[in-house]
Amino acid sequence: MISERQQDEASLYVLGALPEGEKTAFEAALRADPELRGLVLSLERTVEMVARALPPVSPPPELRDRVLSRALAGANPPASLAVSGAAAPAPPALSSFYYVAATDPSGWKELPIRGAFLKLLSADRERGFAVLLGRLDPGVRYPAHAHETAEDIFLLTGDLTITGRRLGPGDFHHCDAGTSHPVNYSDEGCTLLAVLSLEHNLVRFALA
Repeated sequence: MISERQQDEASLYVLGALPEGEKTAFEAALRADPELRGLVLSLERTVEMVARALPPVSPPPELRDRVLSRALAGANPPASLAVSGAAAPAPPALSSFYYVAATDPSGWKELPIRGAFLKLLSADRERGFAVLLGRLDPGVRYPAHAHETAEDIFLLTGDLTITGRRLGPGDFHHCDAGTSHPVNYSDEGCTLLAVLSLEHNLVRFALA
């Protein structure tokens, strides 16, 4: 059985963020454990699906000049992002490239539901969507809710039961606006990647 630590190590390994010393030991375990290899393969497929799902971004020609001007002037990027007419903090964007390390503990916010957390990765005001990480501790039950906007969810680690269907690493779930979910829950805890509209309540919470 794959331990919670191995799940975390597998996620870091796929993202290229596992420290070199731990990487050697993990690869040795990987060669000896078919179940662990299956998890890594599933995570790799998930990462590929996420990359294919996100729309390609073609920055405007003047972006480079704006970035250089801000850097030379010592100016900071805009500190807010308009969502439903209200200004809210935006994730840092000092250039066309932005990275978040898998081991970075910052940015997580606990929801009003104990043991449920989310972390904003990026927000695109022009295209109207945001990318977030979500995390549920073992045994957490997420209350029944309706969806004003669509949701796309990729499960990275653990388990998540939605509308009676148990999802595992690499599984994907989409729901349209106007639908609703009964109570969702995780037995072992889970980490997921979500692509949501800027109008989504979770995005508003993350930006608040």
